[in-house]
Amino acid sequence: MTGLAIATAIHFVERHGYALLFFWVLAEQGAVPIPSVPLLVAAGALVRTGRLHAVTAIACCVAGALVADAVWFHFGRSRGKRVLRFLCRISLEPDSCVRKTETAFLKYGLNTLLIAKFVPGLNAVAAPLAGDAGIGLVPFLVMDSLGVVVWSGAYIGVGYLFSNQLELALAYAQRLGSGFLILVIAVAALWILWKVIQRRRFLSELAGARITPEELLGRIDAGEDLYIVDLRSSLQHDDHSIPGAIRLSIDDLTAGAQQIPRDREIILFCS
Repeated sequence: MTGLAIATAIHFVERHGYALLFFWVLAEQGAVPIPSVPLLVAAGALVRTGRLHAVTAIACCVAGALVADAVWFHFGRSRGKRVLRFLCRISLEPDSCVRKTETAFLKYGLNTLLIAKFVPGLNAVAAPLAGDAGIGLVPFLVMDSLGVVVWSGAYIGVGYLFSNQLELALAYAQRLGSGFLILVIAVAALWILWKVIQRRRFLSELAGARITPEELLGRIDAGEDLYIVDLRSSLQHDDHSIPGAIRLSIDDLTAGAQQIPRDREIILFCS
């Protein structure tokens, strides 16, 4: 029965490949947790057999991604950090989600969009962050399109080059029957569980080290000798700052660790 289901799925991809690519990529870029990579690799194998055309397949990926990314770009421009916080909240790795993207934008600018689709955390917030950073719509769409071409072309190319191996893997999966499907689901579930455990462990360790704004203000007013570091990037347009705080990036903090005083309590502000 499972072998028949796999064969039916393959036939469906062959028959509706272009539409499937468009809507699948659209859904993934719209924040639906369905990875496109397996479908792109399968499309590459179909390109090699002549059942799909590479240029058309990539064009469908570009169209689907641009529709979703343009919407996120608009939300980023109109709602700023609220959209970024929402996307990072539903991410499996929210703690470094925005920071990594902001660092990449500061270092590489619009060129970040060329590699954004390859990095899950970066991909999630690149479009709204570009809108929040004040980047023009046309430059964004141009670079985003190039990024989707590179991303989809790379995985379709992998499927094209290794189509024979994919056929062998598919035949093996059909022989395993339902056991293969159970194995795939189990591996995916274990990976998600591990990420959730890491997340909870991180929050548990962090909870005891937090300080509220009111507590910090009280300690400043009391004249305590605190070393306060503002880790927010320059992309975070916030005129509010803590009196006496030193503004550093994460990289600067790491590189200049020896300059951090050891005889004072250190407070990091990264919200």
